[in-house]
Amino acid sequence: MKEKMTNELEKITLTEDPACQTRTSHLDLPPLLGEESSESRRALHVSETIIAATRDWLEKAVIGLNLCPFAKAVHVKQQIRYVVSAATTEEALLLDLLVELRRLQDTDADLLDTTLLIHPYVLTDFLDYNDFLDTVDIAVAEPEFNDAFQVASLHPRYQFAGTQVDDIENYTNRAPYPTLHLLREASVDRAVDAFPDADHIPDTNIETLQKLGHTGWEKLGLFKTV
Repeated sequence: MKEKMTNELEKITLTEDPACQTRTSHLDLPPLLGEESSESRRALHVSETIIAATRDWLEKAVIGLNLCPFAKAVHVKQQIRYVVSAATTEEALLLDLLVELRRLQDTDADLLDTTLLIHPYVLTDFLDYNDFLDTVDIAVAEPEFNDAFQVASLHPRYQFAGTQVDDIENYTNRAPYPTLHLLREASVDRAVDAFPDADHIPDTNIETLQKLGHTGWEKLGLFKTV
């Protein structure tokens, strides 16, 4: 009996040894249900915050300043899909892009007209993002998509050629997070046909932002990025 109790105490001592706990913590064990749920809730909260910041920017800047005359209609009709990609590599982001292009292709435009593919964990450097746009163009040109889509570029550090980093005109394309805006060519064509001065939109936007200035942009009270 005494020997059995001694063995049990030795087992308890071993399991309480810090070195043993360290080794155990590195075992590839499945997470407890509560831990998995907690992690999922945290990830969902982060995604909701990112989408809220993007929607806030769309409402206050893009629609509020009329930077895109076509945005209000799809926003009001709730035809915009907001997707937060978990990709941390360009390869993973490309896969997400293809998934979203196929979703657009397979969904009626009355239900889903356009998609904002937000990717906060990859291509945060604008030059890297700009280089990746060549890959985006190749993907969109795949025969399976039949020239039905185009992708507009949005980035928190967006910079047009020939401008300085802090020039206010860059803010026309400065979303809170790196984003690929998936558009239907047919929808773009209809919008342009319905808007007589579509060719003048870029110049009008620059004029709008120059009048607004950095102080005016700050007063929009946009969500801060996380």
